[in-house]
Amino acid sequence: MDERGRVNQKQRTRKDLLSAAARLMKEGRFPTVAEVAKEAEISRATAYRYFPSQDVLLAEAPIDGEVPTPGELFAGDRSDDPEERLDRAERRLHDMVYANEAQLRVMLSKSLASAPPRGEKDATPVRQNRRGPLIESALEPVRDRLDEATHERLVAALSCFFGIESMVVFSDVLQTKPRKARAVKSWAIRALVRAALEESAEKTDGGSPFGTRPR
Repeated sequence: MDERGRVNQKQRTRKDLLSAAARLMKEGRFPTVAEVAKEAEISRATAYRYFPSQDVLLAEAPIDGEVPTPGELFAGDRSDDPEERLDRAERRLHDMVYANEAQLRVMLSKSLASAPPRGEKDATPVRQNRRGPLIESALEPVRDRLDEATHERLVAALSCFFGIESMVVFSDVLQTKPRKARAVKSWAIRALVRAALEESAEKTDGGSPFGTRPR
């Protein structure tokens, strides 16, 4: 299995544990890591690698279901405008983050405390990548207009404006109110998309932003 495949597999395992914990919590329980592992049909040893303690697991599990999947967010959407699609995705995460700020700060604190040393290979993920699939799905209508390198940079740049980290910057560093933060993020997202499309277009014959992706 290649590196990307291993990353995806680990994210799926982590997601299965969070989903199992959420199911048990909906029953009014506060499950241990071992109980969640049994519910998810995953070994205890594996579960403890992803969530070393009960409080780490229970801090994140209720939030997991708050983030829409790409299928839920774009169901029935025929729009091919990447700016509008990305703006809709960020708006949903923006509302979710500010509505669950206290719990997300706990989750962020715990994930930072359990983060592996920089550069460590084959590390177990300490965070679920929820923003990535939303961004990729939002960009799907223009995927053939973005060369590989530009697409990769665009997804990475857009990720900086989605999620709890962005909220911390706007709230704690800039002391910006949620409504203004949302407006700034919307502006930045649209600017990044336009810049990426223009950059890719320059690599195609004619330089039109409506050209096809270089092969």
